[in-house]
Amino acid sequence: MPYFNYIFPSYKINKSNMFAVSKDSFSDKYELGDELGRGAFAVVKDGTHKESNELFAIKIISKDKLTAQDEEGLKDEIGALQLLQHDYIMRLYDVFDEGQSIFLVTEKLVGGELFDRIVDKTQYTEKEARDVAKVLFEALAYCHQKRVAHRDLKPENLLLLSRENDTQVKLADFGFAKVCEPGSKLRTPCGTPSYVAPEILKGRSYGVPVDMWSIGVIMYIVLCGYQPFVDDDQQMLFKKIRNGAFEYHDRYWSSVSDQAKDLISGLLTTSPKRRLTASQALEHDWIKGDGEELAKNNLEGTLLELKKFNAKRRLKAAIRAVMVTRKFNSLGDAFSAVSEGHDEEEE
Repeated sequence: MPYFNYIFPSYKINKSNMFAVSKDSFSDKYELGDELGRGAFAVVKDGTHKESNELFAIKIISKDKLTAQDEEGLKDEIGALQLLQHDYIMRLYDVFDEGQSIFLVTEKLVGGELFDRIVDKTQYTEKEARDVAKVLFEALAYCHQKRVAHRDLKPENLLLLSRENDTQVKLADFGFAKVCEPGSKLRTPCGTPSYVAPEILKGRSYGVPVDMWSIGVIMYIVLCGYQPFVDDDQQMLFKKIRNGAFEYHDRYWSSVSDQAKDLISGLLTTSPKRRLTASQALEHDWIKGDGEELAKNNLEGTLLELKKFNAKRRLKAAIRAVMVTRKFNSLGDAFSAVSEGHDEEEE
């Protein structure tokens, strides 16, 4: 029996794309509601399951607006999400391929972005940062066990299930995700500039360790409130990332434990072979350490810096929303320039 038929027995295989699609009609099962968002070739709407009355988010993709590259990316996204069923990963429940539209029925996440929730706090401790890290490492350990590389981890893709709970964090937006087949390596330069791993910028083949670099950048921000690699010149930014040039400035890191800094250093390691895996990170002393002790570390300075960082991030997101671009342009035109001549041997 084909793999997807085994996991989704009520589904059939889309022969051209090799992902599982529902045998039912979308309109027979779901009713569309208000629009939630819009992109270059898709619109997201509220959706209600007619039989159960359960609410979902429905992503409606117009096939006629897709380039060949978009189609390949969509196939990868659906294939990856159909492999992933985890508490800390946004769920894909149904796929319908009908006429000129593809309908993706996903979990509806109404809690907003994780970083927005953090900056709304009046107090913030190292334990809270550690608890976020543990959730993310567990989600990535599962993804990587399934050989799925997310390839675009950033604050915008860390969402909360509800407005009432701070810990139900979900990895979302698998638009760059790719299943790494055994023995194969990825080569497509994709990701978001400040979070992209050095091996991608060096033009090398790569695998799931790129996600661990990105999560290292995110955890650095969560602990101090600013990014480890910053430069207004994108080429200089990429150079800093390739060299792994960052610091723990005493003014902001003096209240953070040495164990946390050790974990960050293990993630922001330019060599993918030496970089911590998600499973190794879960066994780190900081993750398994005494929560009561970490709760005593008040990160008041971090919270102030994080508020500034988040305000700038939101402004940039608003600008990007006006200047909608297709997803594989996320590294910008500077990538080809900075990647030339950087094909060093693997460390």
